[in-house]
Amino acid sequence: MLIVANWKAYVETKEKAKELFALSKRLSTAIKRVRIILLPPAPFLAFLAQGNRTKISFGAQDISMTTIGASTGEVSGTMLKQSGATYVLIGHSERRALGETNDTVQQKVRRALSVGLTPIICVGEKERDHDAQYLSYIKEQIQAVFEPLTVPERLKVVIAYEPVWAIGKSAGDALPEREVGEMVLYIRKIIGHYLLGKSAQKIPILYGGSVEPENIRGLAGGAHVDGFLIGHASVQKDMFRETVRALV
Repeated sequence: MLIVANWKAYVETKEKAKELFALSKRLSTAIKRVRIILLPPAPFLAFLAQGNRTKISFGAQDISMTTIGASTGEVSGTMLKQSGATYVLIGHSERRALGETNDTVQQKVRRALSVGLTPIICVGEKERDHDAQYLSYIKEQIQAVFEPLTVPERLKVVIAYEPVWAIGKSAGDALPEREVGEMVLYIRKIIGHYLLGKSAQKIPILYGGSVEPENIRGLAGGAHVDGFLIGHASVQKDMFRETVRALV
């Protein structure tokens, strides 16, 4: 079971970053079925990941479309890889809200794969309509990424389904496990157009959006997910501890 902890910009000091890393190490040792991936702010990535010999993996919260040269402020995939990242989050709704398009996301996915990073691709609707048009919205997000990729490249991605309207709220605002399970099956159906046979089952699908101790066990057991993308709950030590322990 993958647990991807997106620290966003909540963590502003090395001290807090070290505390959360230490907690994650204890949890990953105590709970064998859990594999934790930490996504710290970029300035703390190398500080935490360099020399890491634990079960914890590290990733970045974003990646630049550029490689090298006159691109002030950009952080390239090679830089992230050199800093210790093995994963990178791409297309989070907070990045899309700043103007990222499906084309932008696709280019970033290609950039990540080119340097050996595993892209965690965020998809999800802003709102739900009675005519279920939001399903077409999610389909377009997935198609934009998968169509240009080769089959071996498609097998290297992770999908994180996050309904945008549920992000940053409480467990009561999360999707019920039955509906999350339906969305996982729908996403696998779309992926099935690009990966034949049982290959589509190899793509990990995560759920994100108000994941807390109160609902994670039910979602893990009844929604057919392979893990979770956790935001605000991942930077509150007590809540993160209880959220992960609830999977036991």
